[in-house]
Amino acid sequence: MSTTHRSHTAGPRQQPQRASAPPGGPLALDRAAQDLLFRAARTANAFTDEPVGDEQVAAIHDLVRYAPTAYNGQPLRLLLVRSPGARDRLLPHLSSGNRAKTARAPLVVLAAADLDFHERLPELYPHRPQARDWLADPASRAAQARFNAALQIGFLLVGVRAAGLAAGPMAGFDAAGVTREFFPDGRHEALLVINVGRPGPQAWGERLPRLRTEEVIREI
Repeated sequence: MSTTHRSHTAGPRQQPQRASAPPGGPLALDRAAQDLLFRAARTANAFTDEPVGDEQVAAIHDLVRYAPTAYNGQPLRLLLVRSPGARDRLLPHLSSGNRAKTARAPLVVLAAADLDFHERLPELYPHRPQARDWLADPASRAAQARFNAALQIGFLLVGVRAAGLAAGPMAGFDAAGVTREFFPDGRHEALLVINVGRPGPQAWGERLPRLRTEEVIREI
């Protein structure tokens, strides 16, 4: 049995386009974006009176919802504390050093983990219908919820910076008390209180030292 080979006329070979060097050097972001998101960004302790609107919040979330989470579970839930009454309910649960700045912040966000996030997995992880059953154990599921919500919170802080705002994340609060007060359904667990707004005068002190690359990274 013979095999017939057909000849094809080849056109000019397309050379892969060589990307120009990014303006930020080895990073894809230019220097201004690098500074906005990282180097010049600070944890703010004082804010102006300029409000943080719902449109800004939605734009921030549209960025940070792409954070990686196990099983695409996305357990982070955010409660915006806007009303004076809600703010008054929150303040007693904060450490004394965090109350005044939280009372004056344009927006306060309660970041919580949805401990029953697995209920959404048939929708969010549809190619593994059994994934919901993998997380049947409440203790294991709670650990997954806290860890992955923390990953999302990291993205949230960068997203706030991308909006030209500053964030003041605080762990100095009674987490159990905030959970009881604002998440009484037993399904959510408060993880962090975050003040958000435009930084005001004397919003921060001197930049504290950071570890050098060689102190953090090694290889084997």
